[in-house]
Amino acid sequence: MDFDYVVAPCLILLVAILISWRCIRRIFMLRAKGYRMWRRVTEQVVLSLAVLMAVAVAASTIFNALVIYHYRATIPGKFYNVDDHKIHIYCTGQGSPTLILDAGLGGDWTAWGAVQPTLSKTTRVCSYDRAGFGGSSARPGTRDADHITGELHGLLTQAGITGPIILMGHSIAGLYIRVYAERYPKEVAGLVLVDSSIPLQDKNPVFKAVIAREEGTHTAVERFLERATFILGVPRLMGLSSFVPPGWDPRVGKMMVEDYFSWDAAAEAEARAAELKSFDQSGLEALRAKNFGNLPILIFSEDPNTPQFPGIPASLVKRLAVVWNQMQPQLKDLSTRSRRIIAKGSGHPIPTERPDLLNKEVAIFIQQVRGTIPQPTDYGSTTPE
Repeated sequence: MDFDYVVAPCLILLVAILISWRCIRRIFMLRAKGYRMWRRVTEQVVLSLAVLMAVAVAASTIFNALVIYHYRATIPGKFYNVDDHKIHIYCTGQGSPTLILDAGLGGDWTAWGAVQPTLSKTTRVCSYDRAGFGGSSARPGTRDADHITGELHGLLTQAGITGPIILMGHSIAGLYIRVYAERYPKEVAGLVLVDSSIPLQDKNPVFKAVIAREEGTHTAVERFLERATFILGVPRLMGLSSFVPPGWDPRVGKMMVEDYFSWDAAAEAEARAAELKSFDQSGLEALRAKNFGNLPILIFSEDPNTPQFPGIPASLVKRLAVVWNQMQPQLKDLSTRSRRIIAKGSGHPIPTERPDLLNKEVAIFIQQVRGTIPQPTDYGSTTPE
């Protein structure tokens, strides 16, 4: 973050000033040269365009950096120092139990922008950023479920959230909330697994094939160019900063867009790599608790007829969808009070593609956990909705 949006813009400004100064100096020198008119005019035009280009690039970069600095200074929520590292949490609404939202790999608090505002009408809802994502500082070392849940427990303790809580995790975070419930069972009143990862899923040959393709998707040059476009503020110049996803709260949607523009390539890449490196270890840790007894668990799975995996051959995507759909029912074995819902028309990113379903069913789930409405009569079922 400091290099991309502080050091780099300063360097670009310095280079732009140097280029402009040299070009303007040359323009004035041309007047004293005995060049023919066509050469003087041509050179003056080229040098003037170079000055305009340098000024435009510097202005775009500096403006983008200032907007990002303002965004970073106005992120809603609070920051707590957990083991000498800054962790961000954003809480809205009132009531008990508190719903804790944990995003999938690479995601942060803005991933729940179409969910948190609505569910906050039912109870207190808190989204947070794992180390290296969103507003939380990066953290070196092992990033397995035990370390991550320990940090979350420390964060909730400092924030005065001692329970009861319902944990809601998307994708890889499904492993993390399972480990949290195993380590701190007295605090957890329920789990919501949103297209959750399955422990040791990468041992399956189909997943191995997808991982092998993903690892070679982006070259070093492509990653450099992508990073450069963010530093120069190109997405903002293209007008993407005004886009707010349909159905999102305008303020939260704007924050999500700004969060995207303030992307810290180095920190996020490191955090993603660290969590993926510990994926199998996190899976083993999640397997410590193969059954949570009668703990209420609500499971959401993607629609197997709507597989999404950009850049992957269609045949492999179909195989992946089949395997994923075969694995998801395993999650019902975690409790005698579990239910599974297939999110019709949604791929893996259910929080953004079917927030309506999450808002409706999770609100009911919270009231069932409270005991204010009757318990379900279809435990163990799988229904499309």
